[in-house]
Amino acid sequence: MPEPEVIYEDASVIVLNKPYGMLVHEDWHSGNEGTVVQWFLARVPKAQGVGEVSVKPDGTPLERSGVVHRLDRETSGVMIMAKTAEAHAFLKAQFHDRKVKKEYRAFVYGRIHDKWGTINRPIGRSAKDFKKRSAERGAKGTMREALTHMERIGVGEYKDEAFSYLKLMPQTGRTHQLRVHLRAIDRPIVGDMLYGERQMKISNNLELKRLALHAHQLELILPHGQTERFIAPLPHEFEEAAERIAE
Repeated sequence: MPEPEVIYEDASVIVLNKPYGMLVHEDWHSGNEGTVVQWFLARVPKAQGVGEVSVKPDGTPLERSGVVHRLDRETSGVMIMAKTAEAHAFLKAQFHDRKVKKEYRAFVYGRIHDKWGTINRPIGRSAKDFKKRSAERGAKGTMREALTHMERIGVGEYKDEAFSYLKLMPQTGRTHQLRVHLRAIDRPIVGDMLYGERQMKISNNLELKRLALHAHQLELILPHGQTERFIAPLPHEFEEAAERIAE
């Protein structure tokens, strides 16, 4: 497993490019595999205990030191970690107040016909699978507001199958939001084993061997007061996939 790449670092924060396939922090079911938090604490031991405290079902602590926000294991890209309690509270407030600007890149199955669009669908839990969220009829539990803006970068065919390349700007931060919203409009993200399994089985998947979702940009105010925008370069396989549908 590749290690995260440091994009920026100062006394309060580290901004990194998380590799595909790496957990941000251990979960209830994971073993001792490498996580972003483990990498972070090896680099910044003094950050032990920074952030929100949570526990596993058996009562043992869940190690989440430094975590301000998270990316799914299958998603690569830019994220920020806090080294101090003060930095964590400062950054957490921006995410809570929706002042952070986030931009993702994704490939989806099928054609997106409009250049610009917005998905405004509340998200609850799937009635069929406890691991999944849903923005479709039949979702259960508390339905939380969720809003995603999108821009079509490209659309085309590869081996007689249509795909679209998107820029996604989530305005809220619900679990699996982008994956759930695109599933809800019947355009699941390429390589999504949880929300696009049916399409995966019959598709060429643009020859991608991973979930086609990457956190490309993050813009926010750092604890020292400056607004900064950080960019995690597009994975090489995304550039190749974009060329495939452009041909």
